Amino acid sequence: MRLAACCVLLAILVIGLAFQPLHAEDKMVYAGRATSKFVSFPGLPTCTTNSVQNGDPSTGGSVILARSAAGCTVPWHWHTPNEQLMIVSGSATVAMKDGAPTALQAGDYLSLPGKHVHQFTCVTACMMFVVSDAAFDIHYVDASGKEISPDEALKSQTKRRPGKK
Repeated sequence: MRLAACCVLLAILVIGLAFQPLHAEDKMVYAGRATSKFVSFPGLPTCTTNSVQNGDPSTGGSVILARSAAGCTVPWHWHTPNEQLMIVSGSATVAMKDGAPTALQAGDYLSLPGKHVHQFTCVTACMMFVVSDAAFDIHYVDASGKEISPDEALKSQTKRRPGKK
């Protein structure tokens, strides 16, 4: 009986924690695109800038409005949290390791599970919402799947760009 009571209490605690982010804010949040301040995030290519619309990506779930130049690529990488992309404008391609690339246009939605290696490229200048269900992180990998530093990943990306030496 004691074990059953402990299991029920544990289940209530876990369920309560699972739904806590849904009720964390008690007021509406508005972030206008015209007043959003876009900055470069450490560890991401400089051809993309981001504006946090809600939450704190360093500590938990967040919504980020990101914009990237045409041809901007975030090399092969993965994130611990699940990631959702909603394309606002432009076009992009997302490729999952061992999968066919997916073309994205304005209005498209994509859900990427955590810890799955992928690569993102803006074909034309693009803007998107990036929703993360936990603190944002990025882990770059080389062709063999071995984790590499952001500097190494972004340096090799620059070398691969047409017209760059």
